[in-house]
Amino acid sequence: MDPEPERENLLELLKKGNKSSALAMIGNALIAAVKGVGAAMSGSGSMFASSMHSLADSINQGFVFAGSILAEKKPTRQFPTGFGRVINIFCMIAVIVVSIMAYETIREGWHLLQHPVQAGGGFWLNIGALLFNLAVDGAILLKAMKEITKEARVETKGFGFIFSSFKHVGRSAPPTRLVFYEDLVAVTGAVLALAAVLITSLTAFNALDGVVTILIGLLMVGVAFRVGYDNMVGLIGVAAPRDVAERVAMLILSDKDVTDINDLRITQEGRYYHVDAMIELRKGLTLADADDIKFRVQDKLIADPDITDVVLGIIEDNGVKDWTPEVLNEFA
Repeated sequence: MDPEPERENLLELLKKGNKSSALAMIGNALIAAVKGVGAAMSGSGSMFASSMHSLADSINQGFVFAGSILAEKKPTRQFPTGFGRVINIFCMIAVIVVSIMAYETIREGWHLLQHPVQAGGGFWLNIGALLFNLAVDGAILLKAMKEITKEARVETKGFGFIFSSFKHVGRSAPPTRLVFYEDLVAVTGAVLALAAVLITSLTAFNALDGVVTILIGLLMVGVAFRVGYDNMVGLIGVAAPRDVAERVAMLILSDKDVTDINDLRITQEGRYYHVDAMIELRKGLTLADADDIKFRVQDKLIADPDITDVVLGIIEDNGVKDWTPEVLNEFA
């Protein structure tokens, strides 16, 4: 096999990799380094927890970015449905990393509750590191929110994408979803850590450092469970959301020769969908004409950038309305 096309394909795959996860990987690595120095100089447990979280985020996003590249590979004879679920596997690896970091963070918080540490030097370094954290993670979070609305095909105006991202996060690609959840917790954790650093430096309430450290660890546990559940469902195979099913049905029924949809199954593979449908055609068609219509509808569906595989069956109109709003309600 000529190796040149393989190199070209690799470059194409790299370009298709999830940009939000790549940006988050680089940003969180810088944040972890800055906060790690601050934690070492001051002995702040909340700063240590926040640093651990940023390190976990960076490692995770490296895994996820690699997975998003592999998930873009085209189907082969050996893997006819494609590699969409590969990203779910990589996200599950990220969940393991988050879980380990969460355990270490909670353990450190418990230790600080039992043995509070008086804040030492490096106060302004800690403040600067956390403000840097807020700026970088905030920018990454806003980027992820915009990606969610883009992937969900939701039009928004102004800052409407912020509210819309919370509403439609379930319809985004697994890597974008992971970036959203992790950076949402990262921003929250940075705010909590900032409050802890300020309060413990200005008062004698040193136990707050341990409390905030445990809270950040628990937030990480929440991310691990949420992302783990989403990707477990993705690995099993989940039906498409209702709006996707409605869009596919409208594309099918828009053909003048299609009278009804006898059966429709849409399975999500990573960020893409596989469509399996039995459509009803008007009576009196020849086999050659029916085949032409089937391929016409199939081409229309496959032209959708979110659909990678279409299997259509055709039958003559049975005189019964099978595609109804009640059937549509069965979709998530």
